[in-house]
Amino acid sequence: MKKILVIDVGGSNVKMMISQEEKRRKFPSGPKFTPGEAIEGIKREAADWEFEAIAIGFPAPVRDGKIVLDPKHLGKGWAGFDFTKAFGKPVRLINDAALQALGSYHGGGRMLFLGLGTGLGSALLWPDHLLPLELGDLPYIDDGIIEDVLGEEGLEKLGRKEWQRETLRAVKLLKQAFIADYVVLGGGNAKLIDKLPEGFELGHNRNAFPGGVRLWETDPETKRPRWRIL
Repeated sequence: MKKILVIDVGGSNVKMMISQEEKRRKFPSGPKFTPGEAIEGIKREAADWEFEAIAIGFPAPVRDGKIVLDPKHLGKGWAGFDFTKAFGKPVRLINDAALQALGSYHGGGRMLFLGLGTGLGSALLWPDHLLPLELGDLPYIDDGIIEDVLGEEGLEKLGRKEWQRETLRAVKLLKQAFIADYVVLGGGNAKLIDKLPEGFELGHNRNAFPGGVRLWETDPETKRPRWRIL
């Protein structure tokens, strides 16, 4: 197994881990944060770590290992950015919610991951398959979108009690729509829900690390990546 540097790029911080035992390192990002600043900061903070490959979770649509659109909560210049060239090491890149989802999956059929944070991250998993989703832009109440209610903006506007009620209603409907066997609620605001319904469980941001390791797993027979990312 390769030694993997796992990087979780967020709207407030860039977080890095090299193992479950090593303390997580981080540095600030922000609304004007650029790829050049990210590469500089990662190289600086991880200078004394030895690793063979990199797994990155990024808060924007990703397809075939490339960022499709610049993120809502960071700066410009991310779409199409070549991380492999910038680092000089093999890189696998997926959406940040998908990375957390991959680390949260424990079998049991079909799992829907919903990240309740600044926005709404989402992914669907079943054995050896990962489908990143972009549910945050689904039309919702009063011509808005669903992440305006389930995300940080909705929490601030509605208050915790009303936000919790509306979020539980929405995530139950999403579980039903995707015929999911269970739902993992991740992101910083998931812990604000007092009591989870049956079929729901609480995730953890640290699941991004096992997700990054799994991203580099290979099939022992074919030697190809174990997880098929659709």
